[in-house]
Amino acid sequence: MSTSKFVDFRALKREVTMVQVLEHYGLMNRMRRSGDSITGACPIHGGKNETAFRVSVSKNCWNCFSQCACGGNVLDFVAKMEKVSLPKAANLLVEWFSLKIPAQEAENDSVPNQSRSHKPVPIGQKSKAEVATEAPAQEGQANGENKPLEFVLKNLQHDHPYLTERGLSQETIATFGLGFCTKGLHKDRIAIPIHNVKGQLVAYAGRWPGNSDKPKYQLPKGFAKSLELFNLHRAIAEPAERPLLIVEGYFDCMRLWQYGLRRVVALMGSSLSPRQEELIRDHTNPWSQVLVMLDEDDAGRAGREDIARRLSRWLFVKVHVFATEGMQPDQLSADEVEQLFGGAA
Repeated sequence: MSTSKFVDFRALKREVTMVQVLEHYGLMNRMRRSGDSITGACPIHGGKNETAFRVSVSKNCWNCFSQCACGGNVLDFVAKMEKVSLPKAANLLVEWFSLKIPAQEAENDSVPNQSRSHKPVPIGQKSKAEVATEAPAQEGQANGENKPLEFVLKNLQHDHPYLTERGLSQETIATFGLGFCTKGLHKDRIAIPIHNVKGQLVAYAGRWPGNSDKPKYQLPKGFAKSLELFNLHRAIAEPAERPLLIVEGYFDCMRLWQYGLRRVVALMGSSLSPRQEELIRDHTNPWSQVLVMLDEDDAGRAGREDIARRLSRWLFVKVHVFATEGMQPDQLSADEVEQLFGGAA
């Protein structure tokens, strides 16, 4: 009698939120959040109606009231987006968010008291039908990690006006390796190198230089930003007694770094993934201080509350609240940073 290990669907749905999944797809900046509700155009069928797709944050579920006419949980959403089975969607979520979900034991591939639609998936195993229809394995990830790149983008234009418009100095541009890309995946975008905690280059983010209908940021297929903290490899080289500053975006991080707050990292979104939480815990101790400074909007407020609740279990956490709606850390002036942090830099 053979036994197999299966992902516990219920545990998975407890671990991953719709907000995290939407951020993984880069969709939160195209949605509108009001209290418990997130609304926007449906990303599954590429709709234009900005109220057709709705998410209940507290219930962790979604619905499309337009062409899809369906809804469900995080598993259902990923399955629809990726056009894969629920078991494949479960494996993708485990991979993207580096989850450590206790496995269940099952005999003869039969799990009692499980409905067909929520049948757990054997880790590392696929049905014949799934093997025949699934897309090629995602590039770049191995064993729950983003694989280091084997190339470096060359001939980037480091003097692009967008970079100076965002208030970055030449020293900051050079340190972070920023530049305008003229070909390849990030053609006509600002390329932003992303490193893992070891300092290895694992991806480039592409920022559209200005306002446009195009997605603001572009990431390569197969790269899981939830496995990294932007600038962590530089931040942990700073004195450990200094507070660790957590922000949302690349430019938030780079502007504060430029002002002397070198122990700063960016989530690349407004939610903290399990792997990011683990990285913070690995590089702090019970006497460490963390300052959470997210954007002053619905997503940022929800994110900072969740982060404070989770991190305060094992270190000191302070949350910064901006007085102005919509304020972001990269909009702070040098004088404002000095008033907020004094000699902390």
